[in-house]
Amino acid sequence: MQSSLLFSQKQECIIVTDWNAYRAHLGQSVKVLAKLSPNTLEGLQKLETVAPEHKHLDDKTRELISLAVAVTTRCDGCIAVHTVAAKKAGASKEEIAEALGVAVALNAGAALVYSSRALDAFDTVKD
Repeated sequence: MQSSLLFSQKQECIIVTDWNAYRAHLGQSVKVLAKLSPNTLEGLQKLETVAPEHKHLDDKTRELISLAVAVTTRCDGCIAVHTVAAKKAGASKEEIAEALGVAVALNAGAALVYSSRALDAFDTVKD
């Protein structure tokens, strides 16, 4: 894979410009990790496939939640994978946008809460 598809020249930050190439790259990277640390991947797979707990939310709802969480945790790999899964589960672009709106609102709310904590911390600083 050519690095110019995915990364800035300086490698200071990842800039995903080709989501399909990124998903393919991610798949290869995960295979390497699975060989080096098989228990890590097995643990994740167990968490993702706990069948008895999949009785109240349908696949589309789970994927919409996954995308919202992916945005709040800033996980490009999660965004790449769960966008495909959400579309396959029948999510429309409008439903995805609504779920992402919830993520934006939650992040704004969290920023508000932590802003008040910063002011509280300031009040504890002695002159």
